[in-house]
Amino acid sequence: MEDDAPVIYGLEFQARALTPQTAETDAIRFLVGTQSLRYDNQIHIIDFDDENNIINKNVLLHQVGEIWHISTSPADKGVLATCYNKTSDSKVMTCAAVWRMPKELESGSHESPDDSSSNTQTLELLCHLDNTAHGNMACVMWEPMGDGKKIISLADNNILLWDLQESSAKAVLSSSAALEGKGQLKFTSGRWSPHHNCTQIATANDTTVRGWDTRSMRQIYCIENAHGQLVRDLDFNPNKQYYLASCGDDCKVKFWDTRNVTEPVKTLEEHSHWVWNVRYNHSHDQLILTGSSDSRVILSNMVSISSEPFGHMVDDDELSDQEDQHQEEKIKEPLQDSVIATYEEHEDSVYAVEWSSADPWLFASLSYDGRLVINRVPRALKYHILL
Repeated sequence: MEDDAPVIYGLEFQARALTPQTAETDAIRFLVGTQSLRYDNQIHIIDFDDENNIINKNVLLHQVGEIWHISTSPADKGVLATCYNKTSDSKVMTCAAVWRMPKELESGSHESPDDSSSNTQTLELLCHLDNTAHGNMACVMWEPMGDGKKIISLADNNILLWDLQESSAKAVLSSSAALEGKGQLKFTSGRWSPHHNCTQIATANDTTVRGWDTRSMRQIYCIENAHGQLVRDLDFNPNKQYYLASCGDDCKVKFWDTRNVTEPVKTLEEHSHWVWNVRYNHSHDQLILTGSSDSRVILSNMVSISSEPFGHMVDDDELSDQEDQHQEEKIKEPLQDSVIATYEEHEDSVYAVEWSSADPWLFASLSYDGRLVINRVPRALKYHILL
């Protein structure tokens, strides 16, 4: 089997929530949350065995409702948060809760469970994030590189910062901020920046992107009309502290320098429908993944605005004279931005794309019909970046 061939896994329910298991840096592992109105919803733990190119799965029951968003603790492999729909008094609320998976499922394994033993197991509820006063939860973000004790949730027009106490069994609201003004004041998504000692987040509401300081809970920048239509997703460049990517219903992906937000640094227009997701590669920030309701996943090489615009730099003392001359010729001009590959294994809207937290060359995408596809960065590009 060709090494770059995609691996496809089908869920029996519709799905739109996907996350890597952030704290797992050895095994390749993703979590997928389902959306079913009639049956109990599930979280599928997907372990990818890249040596044999096969997927092993475990299923957890998530009986409280259909899952709209899922995220995992950066410190504890067994802890995750979901945003889910709950119906009460004929009203639908989107709530959020923190859960623990069974101990034996916490670590990624290459063992395929025997059919007899792969019974569905249940999540243990650690705590609810009480949103009765704040509205519908859009997403839950964990403090990057943190100890798994701080999370932020976006609920309608509120930013809520929680402290998880007593081994995550209790969530205490430590501070909050509200979005004020005219227009559609509902957050659609947000990202916690890994820079500035993790004191900044970015949020999207309607066509606007805003930056906030988590210490004062005040706005620090605002990009009005960042997109012509609704902004769907954001992501921070892991290696360049002021760089932020956004995507939206105008089919565009834009890259911003938050020190000067009058114009985007770069714009990509490769999709033909709403762009739901944008993700920077954690190690090689020139690699950008996007997923869209045009059913395509696009991998772009945005090298001109990356942390290595001239490619991988080599120390002079490592080179001989001849190599030195060759290296100088190579360095003179920056590399060109380009679309590396378009992946068309999906037949429905792609609502989520995520890089693996264990393997920087591997990513997963999820479409609404429950199809999860695992792909790799083309080998030629991988070696071009590394060598």
